[in-house]
Amino acid sequence: MQGELERVLAEICVEPVRVTGAGRTDAGVHATGQVINFRTASALDGGALGRGVNALLPEDIAISRLEEVGDEFHARFSATGRTYEYRIRCAPQRDPLEGHRELWLPGPLDWDAMSQAAGALIGRRDFSAFARGEGGVREVRRAGWSRDGDVHIFEITADAFLRGMVRGIVGTMLWIGRGKTAVADLEAIIASGDRAKAGPSAPARGLCLVAVEYGERTRRKLRSEDDDNDNEDE
Repeated sequence: MQGELERVLAEICVEPVRVTGAGRTDAGVHATGQVINFRTASALDGGALGRGVNALLPEDIAISRLEEVGDEFHARFSATGRTYEYRIRCAPQRDPLEGHRELWLPGPLDWDAMSQAAGALIGRRDFSAFARGEGGVREVRRAGWSRDGDVHIFEITADAFLRGMVRGIVGTMLWIGRGKTAVADLEAIIASGDRAKAGPSAPARGLCLVAVEYGERTRRKLRSEDDDNDNEDE
């Protein structure tokens, strides 16, 4: 995504452009609430620039909004929080139209157990047990499950995320949902700081960055709406 944006912006602005994102995402991870910033000497206003960029971008990338910010703004380091969601379809058949953005499991999951486990994540602690690479302390502000028909949606908000943290958490949640691990064991897994004790990382395709917070403001782009109350570093 970054390479395509920089290529198109350079063409529209008639100068080299480097973009900075609020979070990094691995191949297969989606972002409907990604925020980027860039500098340009172009005289085009946000509306004209946005229309030009969207006309040249590939079909799977689009800019929803552009606005001027101060020199002190940094998409990544100015962010005070990020929200990710992970979608799991629990149904006898997969949905071929949604397969690129959700994990399909033909068997049931223990909803109550996973909901209890989500609540146990909230707080400031060392989440190294779920990290891919360097660990560290993060503050999880909200975590919970919701359902939309056959789709189970895990949403988690934190001040920042360790690399691979959300996928590691979801993989451990799947252990709990399948009865392989008890909810009571989650605290011990976190306290261990040992990635080997947590579940395997859930596949990338079910993960999506949906919101980035900047102080009192949130940039969020949902699939069904775009509002002013708009990473996991995957």
